[in-house]
Amino acid sequence: MKQSAVSSFLNYVGPVFKRPEFLQAAAFCTREGAKGPEVLMITSLTTKRWIVPKGWPMEGRSLAEAAQQEAWEEAGVEGRIDDEPLGSYTYRKTVRGGIPVTCRCYVYRLRVDALTKTFPEKGRRERIWMSPAAAASAVDEPELKALLRDLGKNGG
Repeated sequence: MKQSAVSSFLNYVGPVFKRPEFLQAAAFCTREGAKGPEVLMITSLTTKRWIVPKGWPMEGRSLAEAAQQEAWEEAGVEGRIDDEPLGSYTYRKTVRGGIPVTCRCYVYRLRVDALTKTFPEKGRRERIWMSPAAAASAVDEPELKALLRDLGKNGG
């Protein structure tokens, strides 16, 4: 087969073999700190990298409500969540069986009223307040870095 025929074939058939993106919801938990806006970062369960609270959609809840629930479970956050996302980012996640999947994570701003001392994942994660710029430097995902930088530019 000629190169152009192979290329055409792959362009036609290739999308059939791609996995769809998985959907998740995340929360930018924000407050006004002494030196300006801050975002709450938590560690992931396995690699202990800095991330934002996130998780899977929940039956009977909007994505914003799912993000708010994840913020409570993972970081003990109580507050008010926006209905509309600030944006989204993609990342690779390994699911059961070691299968890598691409997740599209929609990010919602959650204005923090309080951090509770006890929450479901206490002791499994660390949590720390960072400036949006410091948070952007701490994460790996380029699109998440950009969203965090934008958060800092727009006054947290």
